[in-house]
Amino acid sequence: MKDLKHLIYFENLLESANNELVQQAQKEGKLAMGYTCFHIPEVLLNVDNCFSVRLRAPNTNSVDIATYYMSNYTCEFARALTERAIEGGYQFLDAMLGVDACSMMNRAMEHFELLQVNDKPKFFVTHTDMPYKVTDYTLDSYVKQMRLRVLDRMTEAYGVDTSDAAIRKAVEEHNEVCKIISEIAALRKADNPVITGYEFHIIVLVTYTCPKYLIIDKLRETLEELKKRKPDAKPQFRARVALIGSEIDDPSLTKLIESCGALIVSDRFCFGSVPGREVIELNDTEDVLTQICRHYMEVAECARYISDEKVKQRRDTSDRLAREYNADGIIYEQMKYCDYWGFERALATHVMSEEYGWPVLSIDRLYITGNSGQLRTRVQAFVESLEIKRIHKEEGNN
Repeated sequence: MKDLKHLIYFENLLESANNELVQQAQKEGKLAMGYTCFHIPEVLLNVDNCFSVRLRAPNTNSVDIATYYMSNYTCEFARALTERAIEGGYQFLDAMLGVDACSMMNRAMEHFELLQVNDKPKFFVTHTDMPYKVTDYTLDSYVKQMRLRVLDRMTEAYGVDTSDAAIRKAVEEHNEVCKIISEIAALRKADNPVITGYEFHIIVLVTYTCPKYLIIDKLRETLEELKKRKPDAKPQFRARVALIGSEIDDPSLTKLIESCGALIVSDRFCFGSVPGREVIELNDTEDVLTQICRHYMEVAECARYISDEKVKQRRDTSDRLAREYNADGIIYEQMKYCDYWGFERALATHVMSEEYGWPVLSIDRLYITGNSGQLRTRVQAFVESLEIKRIHKEEGNN
């Protein structure tokens, strides 16, 4: 297929957390609000003169310093962020916001604050609680946390307008981005899609890491370009897969999987399109912040939620995405040493195979995948098994 016009530009933006669009926005007087997790609603960080930057640590080579402060058995995502912060990679931020998502990210947030990784005079680190279940009580607690520890802190430090009107405006911008991403995602359902999983991952990642008002025009152009793009006459993939997992902000993983002959047609992971790129529906009768917090709790697919309803929701979502996008199998990914996803991957891999009938590949990996020979071999074997299964099915239908 013909290369996408803006793909290299998007890839370059992902080379650094402090990319050129972040720098441009700050030159225009905007405030960069860094956050570490889906459970800090990004729309709250895009009010008034603020923009959100979901934290990554691209091109991480070593986490030795962070390991000294944490441990070898802490997930590499938490260590990579800590390492980058100690190196001064987040000096551009005006605030850093995190949630009580897991003990390892809690440790990272503590070090961000204790090691004073940013010397801006008004810079602050704030940390919020996060419930394990979705109930009226936990929603009320979540709303209070977002008000007191996020919105009020932004107002106190920088005089940010966090009124309902400002929040609604941020939701409108968010929804416009989500609609574009949803339209692009729908193109992946075709028998011979006009977009690869790697390209889609790159596009989605820039919506998390760049000021939305500076990237949205290029997103619109990319959507229109894809609508006119001609697919390869002969498909370049041997199997279609859904990628389910934890913190996947490294496009080299999707590139590795697709280099093995698999086409990633749907996703459900942190930094992906599900959850995170759903339109937020607001009414005029209920408190805006409450509606937003309820939305994030309801669409969340995090393994942190332990209620039976949420566990079933995660499995049903994986099944729906695999079926809707005509996947041949599912790849379940886990960041090494991630406690939540260690349990989730082990149980869900079995359940999705035995109860839902899906061929499943279960993998764990380090934060930076690189060119992992062992991982490549396992994906290649999985793709071959899916291809053989499909051939046998086609022969049986003839």
